[in-house]
This record gives sequence, C-alpha cells and structure tokens, in this order.
Amino acid sequence: MSAYMVELRRTLTDDERDIVNRLNAKHHRLARQDKMHRAYYGGTQRLKHLGLAVPEELRILELVINWPKMYIKELMRRQKIKSVYQPGSDGKGPADVPLQEGFTANNLLSEIPILCKENRIYGRAMLSVGTNEDDPEHPLIRVESPRQMTVLVDTRKRRIAAALRQYYDEDMRERVGTLLLPGKTLQLTMSKGTWDLDVVGTDNGVDEHGLGRVPVVLVLNDRETGDWDGETEMASVMPITDACARTLTDLQYGVETVAMPKRYALGFSKGDFVDKNGKPQPAWQSYLDALWATQKGPKDAQIGQLPGADISGFHNTVKMYAELASSVTGLPFRFFGQNTANPAAEGAIRADESRIVSNVEESNTEIGTALGWTMALYERFRTGEWPAAGLPIAVDWRNPATPTAAEEADAITKKTGGNPVLSREGAWDEMGWDEPRKARERGYFAAEAEADPVARLARDLNTNGAGDATAAATGVG
Repeated sequence: MSAYMVELRRTLTDDERDIVNRLNAKHHRLARQDKMHRAYYGGTQRLKHLGLAVPEELRILELVINWPKMYIKELMRRQKIKSVYQPGSDGKGPADVPLQEGFTANNLLSEIPILCKENRIYGRAMLSVGTNEDDPEHPLIRVESPRQMTVLVDTRKRRIAAALRQYYDEDMRERVGTLLLPGKTLQLTMSKGTWDLDVVGTDNGVDEHGLGRVPVVLVLNDRETGDWDGETEMASVMPITDACARTLTDLQYGVETVAMPKRYALGFSKGDFVDKNGKPQPAWQSYLDALWATQKGPKDAQIGQLPGADISGFHNTVKMYAELASSVTGLPFRFFGQNTANPAAEGAIRADESRIVSNVEESNTEIGTALGWTMALYERFRTGEWPAAGLPIAVDWRNPATPTAAEEADAITKKTGGNPVLSREGAWDEMGWDEPRKARERGYFAAEAEADPVARLARDLNTNGAGDATAAATGVG
C-alpha cells in the first residue's frame, strides 16, 4: 500500500515564498495609509491641535464635518451601469446574452458601486474571476477589498504578475490567504509567522489551472505613469476638512465659554444664596435664577451682565473652507449647505455640475475597460476560450448628469418625432431602461399586436397569400 501513497507538498517553493514575502511587505506598506483613508471616509480621523485655543481636556468638543464621504458618495451615485455588450452587436446577439446573464448572476449591479467607492477611497480596487462549483455556467466575479488583496504588476506588459488575498477567518483566530499566479492558485495559512500551503486531507491547496494569466483585474484612481498604487480621491479635500473641523471645535468651545452673556454680582457672599428656609441653594439653581435678591443696599451690592462674544467670525471661516472644498472637488457650493433663496434653473444645474460630470465620465472609461477585461476572463472560465481580440467587451453607462423628467421627455420626443433620429429601442436606451425592462416592453408590444384585429387580418392575408404562392409553385392545391 505504501508504494501507491503520494506525499503531499506542504511548503512553498523558494520562488513562491519570495513572491508571498514581496506581496506581504507591500500589504503592510499600504495598510497604514489605507487605515487613514478609511478614517477620513468615516469621519473618525484624529485631529491635530496646537492646544493654544482649546485645552486638551476639552477635546470632547471635537466636531468633524464629513466632506470626504459626501464627495465620494456623490460621485458614486452617478456611476450606474445599464448593460454590458460587444460593440457592433445590437445588445441581443449570441455573445451579449451570456454576458448580461453573468452580470446579473454575479449581482454586479450592486457590486460595481462598491468597486467605484473603494477605488476612490483607497486609490485602487480589484476584480477577480473564478470557477463556480455550484453553477459552472456562471463563473464567480468578485469585487475584492483593496485592504485584503495586494498585487504585483509586470510594468513592461502592464499585466498583473501575482496577487495575494489575505484575511482572518470568522473566529479571527487563523490568518489565511490565496496566492494567485498565472498558472496556478495556492491556498495558504499562516502558522508561527510563516505562510505555508493549507493542506486539508488529500488536498494540498494547489489548483493547477493553466490559465496563463492571473485572474485579477486592477483599477487605479488618478493613475500616474510608473505608479501602480493610485491615489485617493480625497487627497485634496482632507486637509481642508481638518482645518474646518478645528474651526468648528473652537466654535463649540467659544459657545460653551464666552458666547453666552455672563452675569456678575459684586458685594455678595455665599450666605446670600439661600432659600426661604435659610438652606444654601445648589450652584446650578443659583446660576439659573432669573432674579437675585439681597437685603444689602445698592451701595453694598451691584448686579450686571457682560455681553456674549461675537462668534460670526467662525461662521465666515467655515464658509471660506466650504468655498475651498468646492473649488478642489468640483462639487457645487450649494452641496455644502450654502443655499440661495431661488432654486437653480436646469441650465444652471448642468453648468454647476460640469466638473463632477466630467470626473465621473473619465472614471467610467477606466472602470468600463477594467470591467470589459473582467468579462473576458468570465467568458474564458465559462467557455474555455478567450473572446475574439477584435471584439472587446464594452460597458454602457447611464448619463451621470442630473436629469429632469421634463427635459428628458422633451429631448426624446423631439428626437423621435417628425424625422426621428432614434429607433424605439434607441429611445429606451436614452431613457435609461435596462435589458429586463426593455424585454418586458417588447412583450407588451407583441401582445398589443396580437390583439389588434387589423394587424391580425393583415397577418392572415399574408399567411394565405404565401400558402397560395407555394401551392402555385409546386402544383399542389
């Protein structure tokens, strides 16, 4: 029996261990800034103070206004996908239906917004593709966390050379990982500070898939030549947010200390603050009493009030920081709570949002390309063949500009009336309908045509005419 036993490999090769160590080092290098960016997005960053205006013990008054999150969320809301397709097709061809099925089966309609969000927060995001044991016809597409996955890039080929996903199990006791290489995938576990293969029974944790590529696609935000880490979208607004938060903290301190009018009493003693029974009043009750009474004469007692400090300067400073944040983000000034008496007109809204619309369109181009590569990997896993090189997979995005119902309906009516420039289905695309919605509408049109007596008579005549012609041609009838 021992002659037939095969000893499983339990350790990594020297090359595999070298790749894991490089990826692990990069993971720890990026983890610190990722933690900081996550804190800014959540509004939990630690403010740095000089301590000149607000004492250390009053830091409980810190107030952070979360402009970074507002900025990211506003951009993310405008990134919505309608469909995936191959250019040159009508969206219903034999190659497009499986793509749309894969898109729906992997719930990418709700996953892609997460990808867009994390790409802007951390400067990078990843998509991975793998086999689906439960449904082989629909391989798995995952949006990977940039805080868990790290990649090495072949800069000459602009292709991922290796990727490492690492995380703790549900009990937070064991650290596990997955090393993805062009020809194989290895399941890893950490023991005593060292990564090794995760061997379970007769499975040594190595999948020799022979794909020839790492099934991971990298998306970078604000990429520069030679830089494969990306940059957070919040970079320009973070220092302004901190400056505004310090001003708001000082404002709260001012409200608590000098903004409220202060009363003073001269010539009083502690014994003057007693109730009708002669018992001393609590300090808070004496402080809040509207009227103080004493038996002392006007020469011996004097009561007055000091005016509260003017804090309007803080308001103007906060407004200035809002203007700076608007200028660096491209968000309209009204998004920062600076509303005018009259609402903006449609044209003014379009002009006001031109910068963020351009920002979203540029990001859609980058993410659309990455998603096209991801769907190509999906097809490779599904069919075993790569899609034709000359037919790249494209993504159709919704218009990121703020739409108005009247404006959209008027534009579509003008485009389809008289001499139409759009087909019926083209108008549906302009209206932002997805494929299931369009399919339902096609069914409605088919049902209406079936119930129309004129259309049914014309169909019967065409059918009978075709039958007579066939009979005449064959001599049968």
